[in-house]
Amino acid sequence: MVLSIWLSQPWLHDLGQLTHPWLAAYLIGFIAIFPGFINAFVLMALLVDQRPRIRQVPAYPDITILVAAYNEAGSIAETVHSVFQQDYPGRVHVYVINDGSRDATADEVRALLPLYPDLRLIDMPRNQGKSHALNKGLQECTTDLVLTLDADCLLWRDGLKNIVGRYLSDPPGTRAVAGLVLIRNSRDNWITRTQEWDYFLGIAATKRVQSLFQGTLVSQGAFSVYDRATVAALGGWPHVVGEDIVLTWKILEQGYRVGYAENAAVFTRCPDTLKGFVRQRQRWSRGMIEAFKATPRLLIKPRLTLLYIWWNLMFPFMDLAYTVGFLPGLVLALFGYYWIVGPMTLALLPLSAVFTWVMYRAAKKSFDELGLKVRSNPSGFVIYSLAYTLILQPACVWGYAVELLGLRKTWGTK
Repeated sequence: MVLSIWLSQPWLHDLGQLTHPWLAAYLIGFIAIFPGFINAFVLMALLVDQRPRIRQVPAYPDITILVAAYNEAGSIAETVHSVFQQDYPGRVHVYVINDGSRDATADEVRALLPLYPDLRLIDMPRNQGKSHALNKGLQECTTDLVLTLDADCLLWRDGLKNIVGRYLSDPPGTRAVAGLVLIRNSRDNWITRTQEWDYFLGIAATKRVQSLFQGTLVSQGAFSVYDRATVAALGGWPHVVGEDIVLTWKILEQGYRVGYAENAAVFTRCPDTLKGFVRQRQRWSRGMIEAFKATPRLLIKPRLTLLYIWWNLMFPFMDLAYTVGFLPGLVLALFGYYWIVGPMTLALLPLSAVFTWVMYRAAKKSFDELGLKVRSNPSGFVIYSLAYTLILQPACVWGYAVELLGLRKTWGTK
């Protein structure tokens, strides 16, 4: 990073003359310097990361799975079947909380009740949101461990055993473990093809590195296991847009650890329209701002576990700089004005290729362990590499803005 700052001095001088020195420092710092530092840090962390093996567990505890469902008639049966087909050594209770669905979700679950004695339907009379549904299930739960699963997810083999095994094998103080979430509808169109690479490379690599530093920042609602007593003591899932993010940060605020099980996988449906994708990423970004507002003390706790909390504080500034600086700079470069983007930008491509290869190698190792094959998806990779952020970062900026402005909260897409 020091070398980058030194090399950027002529750029800083020229851009400062065209605009303002402080604006130039902001754009260069958050478009080039800080993102470059993060990428270098993540690259080295992935290279040194050695995932600890799951230890031999003499007895697996019983577990309760909470499935919040709203208008999921088309997928809820598949989700339930995938749970009870798991080879889990303990007893598995499944609570499907029908959150006032307007379709036949409740009827689909009722049809499965005779097949699975440990399946239970909790029918809520009206839609109240995902957090209310999960908290209703939490009130009925009696097992020490509780797991959340989205109503359109399919558990891959040994998913339950591996995520609970990771929880039991992780260091003392662990109170939640996030699983690996992959895309099941990646062949629908270019949007889903592109997201397949994001989940496979970017999101998975981020969680691996965060868990290396003992603090995974999002124990996502799609597939995570929690200590029930801890969640109950924290008041359950908060009624916010990013309930899983805020809950995870509250767990970290208490001094606990959150882990990641890269060998416990589920397949979920990602948004298959551009509008749906933008809404999803807006919700995720809004959830991060909610987490900062709910747990501000995390920023003053000197713990290595919270390293990425500080980095997340920088993301709104980076996303804004990219949106108002890099994107206009890209347009200017097409007309020969290389103020922000220019021929030297192409020098980053070899470094990006190395970074992508390291992420791919780590993800491929997890796939090999799970008995999965990386399917060919060249068109999705090209869009992911060259154009994904053109949509992603402006969507994130809008998500930050709507939360800071206090606009209406909606569940939206997961």
